[in-house]
Amino acid sequence: MDTISLWQLAVLATASTLVGFSKTAVSGANTISLAVFAAVLPARESTGVLLPILIAGDLLAVRVYRRHAHWPTLLRLFPAVAVGVAAGTLFMLWADDAAVRTSIGAILLFMTGVTLWRRRIAEQEAGEGEQGMKTGAGSGADSGGEGGGGTGRTAARGYGVLGGFTTMVANAGGPVMSLYLLSAGFRKLGFLGTSAWFFLIVNVSKVPFSVGLGLIDAHSLLLDACLLLFVLPGAYLGRVCVDRINQKVFDRIVIGATVAGGLQLLLI
Repeated sequence: MDTISLWQLAVLATASTLVGFSKTAVSGANTISLAVFAAVLPARESTGVLLPILIAGDLLAVRVYRRHAHWPTLLRLFPAVAVGVAAGTLFMLWADDAAVRTSIGAILLFMTGVTLWRRRIAEQEAGEGEQGMKTGAGSGADSGGEGGGGTGRTAARGYGVLGGFTTMVANAGGPVMSLYLLSAGFRKLGFLGTSAWFFLIVNVSKVPFSVGLGLIDAHSLLLDACLLLFVLPGAYLGRVCVDRINQKVFDRIVIGATVAGGLQLLLI
């Protein structure tokens, strides 16, 4: 890894603060951080530097939202995620920086389009149902669990494989997971609690693979030691802001951040 200049260190520190914010407030905003790391550092090496920072953010998020996780959803996702992580590891054996950036950016934009299309279909079906019969009590989405949205086992497998692949290749599983939870009808707390546990477990499990691929070494850990401190204020700011974010605004920010991150990766 080449020597990091002072301004590059400042940019990475800002991105690390955004990691903390994304873990406790707007998960999709994390794509901006991974795009920044990939821009300042070589794309492959950036994944190894970013992983310990993400784990630190995951620990903070679990501490705050640990009671709001929907474990049936997590257990449904993990087998498919394992397949995606294995595929991502194989991909990283031969992919160069350009291939990493292009692949992840394209996947993020594609998944955003699919999710917006699914949400539109779900809204149309819900509108047709309300014309015949008015119901509204006790949906899974209101309680923090899964809503209607037509998101079943097939969707869970598809999102799980993509999430595992993208998180292994460029720590970009956050947007895929965010889009899955939004399409499943999760509200803010259920969304954040489920995401927190999901990524803590997945990111910790990725460490041996990353070490084996040479993505995490003494040099990357030294840079991490300089950046980890900046995660905490971001997490605190996110916790303060999350209760003030309207649900529709929350959804739009997640989708908007996903699109922005995908475009950044394609244009770098």
